[in-house]
Amino acid sequence: MPETDLPEPVSPEAFARHDLVRADPGAWADWLRTRVDLAGIPHLAGWTAAGRPLIVRRRVPGEMAGSVPLGLPLPPADGKRRIGLALPAAELAPLAAPSLAETAEHAPAAWHGTIAALVALGERHGLVPRPFGGLLWQAVTGLPYLTTTSDLDLLWPCPAPVPSGLLDGLATIADSAPMRIDGEILLPDGAGLHWRELRDAPEDGTVLAKGLDGLAMRPVAPLRAGIAA
Repeated sequence: MPETDLPEPVSPEAFARHDLVRADPGAWADWLRTRVDLAGIPHLAGWTAAGRPLIVRRRVPGEMAGSVPLGLPLPPADGKRRIGLALPAAELAPLAAPSLAETAEHAPAAWHGTIAALVALGERHGLVPRPFGGLLWQAVTGLPYLTTTSDLDLLWPCPAPVPSGLLDGLATIADSAPMRIDGEILLPDGAGLHWRELRDAPEDGTVLAKGLDGLAMRPVAPLRAGIAA
């Protein structure tokens, strides 16, 4: 199959926030021609031809429901600019997101012990964390995204309620980590909850949930029912 061919079209509803996708190079080139403000920006012209992915982001008001909201960040050395766009689902193919363990080799050596502890924490709870942010983009593009001040941003796909001890385990690892550990718990319905906010919120409180189509506040108690005191 030629490199530019895409599989059978996928419905827009099949894509969730944080999913990685491959865009048809022709569709990418057509879109880029509409953005004269991006002329000469490094890496963009050959982004999809080089096999680099885009990431599904939250939809903003005014974007058509039939399109998929996408984005990509440029490396810090190129301004760390976040590029936003939307493309028809028919021009996209889903990509498997790499796990934290699979991207560990792209992380600084000082991070390796913390990453091993996080992978082990996931294994104890039957979970597979995956990166987003700088570590993800460095791993999937080959470009330099991580700096001495970078955070480690993680996604934790989880059932609800969240497994007992996961948030406290994250906090314990974060306390001694050489970098800030950030990120979200991803619920089965695709909503993302900041792990620190979920851990620290009062039992009768609410926590912000981020979804593909917007933001909502959710009660903490049902989400945290399985967490040990």
